[in-house]
Amino acid sequence: MYQIAISGAAKGESVKEGADLAIKMGEAVAKAGHALLSGATSGLPNYSAEGYKKAGGTMSVGISPASSKVEHILKYRLPTEAYDVILYTGLHYIGRDTLLITSSDAVVSIGGRIGTLHEFTIALESDTPIAFLQGAGGISQEIQTLLALAKPVRNESEILFNDSPEDLINELTKMLDKMHGRYKGLYY
Repeated sequence: MYQIAISGAAKGESVKEGADLAIKMGEAVAKAGHALLSGATSGLPNYSAEGYKKAGGTMSVGISPASSKVEHILKYRLPTEAYDVILYTGLHYIGRDTLLITSSDAVVSIGGRIGTLHEFTIALESDTPIAFLQGAGGISQEIQTLLALAKPVRNESEILFNDSPEDLINELTKMLDKMHGRYKGLYY
């Protein structure tokens, strides 16, 4: 079981464009037998968590920017229902993003805005494999242009793109299996 973070827009156009994709991505993560992590936020990450639970996923973890459940709900106005566990970090968004990405074996980004770009750069700098589910617009649609501008990129072979949630999670799982093959007993 790998820990797969779902990154994506909480608001904006890519939420409208990507809601169904996010639900299907959550379902694909559940069917692959992985844990789902997200920033415990609304929009695409929450749709993924809902899809994950609907498909029988067994470990949905939210990593909140808030310091308590009260702050999570009343200050940040974030959801709780689709999560088995929420870690209330008190790290605000910038710290939460770092904890989310570095706690994950890989990241799947859907759509997105500046927070998704931030999570992408953390993944890139921490050598965390990242996959982009295409079709929701936003940062995920523009990332290849940004990568071309940022050359050379250390772990470009660990960046995947696909418009099928099932195919993307399969590719990502194969990549992780190859990376962690000698540690298989730790993951399964």
